[in-house]
Amino acid sequence: MAYRDSSERLARDLDWNLLRTFVVLAESSSVTEAAERLRLKQPTVSNALKRLEDRLGRRLIDRSPGRFKLTEAGQLLHREAIDIHGSILRLNTLMREVADEIQGHVRVVLASHVVCPLFDDALTAFHTAHPRATLSLNVMASREAVAAVLTQRASLSLCLVRERSPKLEYRRLYREFFGLFCGPTHPLYGVQGLTMPDLAGQSSVSFVTDQMTDALRPVTLMRAKADLDERVVATSANLEEVRRMIVAGLGVGPLPLHVMRRDIEDGLLWRLPPYDDPPAIDVYVVWNPKSRMNRAEQALLQMLLARIEETPIGERTYF
Repeated sequence: MAYRDSSERLARDLDWNLLRTFVVLAESSSVTEAAERLRLKQPTVSNALKRLEDRLGRRLIDRSPGRFKLTEAGQLLHREAIDIHGSILRLNTLMREVADEIQGHVRVVLASHVVCPLFDDALTAFHTAHPRATLSLNVMASREAVAAVLTQRASLSLCLVRERSPKLEYRRLYREFFGLFCGPTHPLYGVQGLTMPDLAGQSSVSFVTDQMTDALRPVTLMRAKADLDERVVATSANLEEVRRMIVAGLGVGPLPLHVMRRDIEDGLLWRLPPYDDPPAIDVYVVWNPKSRMNRAEQALLQMLLARIEETPIGERTYF
């Protein structure tokens, strides 16, 4: 009885805003970073963490000098708080689901280089069938896109995937291939018959996910085989910005072949070796099965998944 009374008192007295603050803290590297993300002052965030720890009677984050890490209790609370925070975010949307006509909002987060006719076709069909429903498409790094789906801040994501979370569902949307390119001012531009040794020591630009431990690992290996300068001059999570840096002559960089076809024809980019067996990258649809989707979200997801099932992977592979 005492345990139940204590649990009910916690549910009654706990400030839900503290959980929201804690979720951001748990996904940051310091109180200062969390405060910047929350647009609050650092003492406000520190006080919120102390109030939550006092209320739960547990230390949640080890904040010793040079250390900022979740304790075991903090890890447990983080897992639960993500689900709670996501459910609260959904309440307003769910309360609007009272009409027979589908008119909810769908928030899709996607990597910047998602170019897929299958997805475009699903958007067309969705809008035709449900003209009162609304959409927002937000571009972000793949890691952030997955986090947005996990915390139920997004309906679904179209992105690269390095490690799969057991809390999420994944379906391969399409496969694309990456090549190395340079811009018009680069000394290798327009040179015929190049081989991999010709790229040795050249400066490079790339995506932030171009690392051995991240989603573009095959691209990292391609750059390593080309023996490019180990120092990457500049990076971005956005394809357009990586493309801009390559065209501007900052260095050699990787881009998806099918997306860059027009730029090659227009003379803005020059493809470099390797010409055979370019690295393949898969792009996935990612969604949270625990998310209480509104009818618009359900409709778009089902339309997209149906098209994936109906279309062989060969027709969803772009060169």
